[in-house]
Amino acid sequence: MSAPGRRVLVTGGSRGIGRAIALRLAREGASAVAIGYFRADAAAEETAEELRALGTEPVLVRGNVTSSRVAEQVAALGPLDVLVHNAATGVIRPALETEDKHWDWTLNANARALLSLTRIAAPAMSPGSSIVGVSSLGSVRVLENYSLVGTSKAALEALVRYLAVELAPRGIRVNAVSAGVVETGALTHFPNREEMLTSGEGNPAGRLVTPEDVAGVVAFLCSPDAEMIRGQTLVIDGGWSLPAR
Repeated sequence: MSAPGRRVLVTGGSRGIGRAIALRLAREGASAVAIGYFRADAAAEETAEELRALGTEPVLVRGNVTSSRVAEQVAALGPLDVLVHNAATGVIRPALETEDKHWDWTLNANARALLSLTRIAAPAMSPGSSIVGVSSLGSVRVLENYSLVGTSKAALEALVRYLAVELAPRGIRVNAVSAGVVETGALTHFPNREEMLTSGEGNPAGRLVTPEDVAGVVAFLCSPDAEMIRGQTLVIDGGWSLPAR
């Protein structure tokens, strides 16, 4: 990003990919980084300490990303230069074993929340600001037990395209990143975790994607070098999605 003084919000920013993004943007010169999180108070405080050590002011935004409580906290942050919607949840099971409430929970947190946050943040964003959604390969590939989350990520990517066009006249860029298999705590919810890790390591690059890999691409999208990248989903998977399987 290399733009000192920028103010950033990263949802799901206390752990995993979100934490890596928050720390990377701090290293790139952000003056304040707000990290959204749900229940992981200890992880959020630890990340906040790391941000302070980097000379960045941390702000903790606690609560369900779809709630009015979080909306009020985000509004109170004041103008943002970067909004990264990384928070994600969902029910990991076959489609026929899901319920409507699972659909609502997953779609609201993973897709609708980006729209809600953008409604709050965009009106006060200056030209050159950036919004990034974190997606996954399940948006375009059929992954085991991933029907609800994959659908929500496809919705996220579609929303990114629409927002990119609508916000372009304001000088606001909107894009997404789609990561391959990344070893984070989120993988513990997958019954086939070990199989996924083995598959992820088998990409052409020969290693798993790391949270720092994803953070680097997010930082690029938030930089002036990405001025003409609009409404795109950049895939970070070491080439995993390229070979026929």
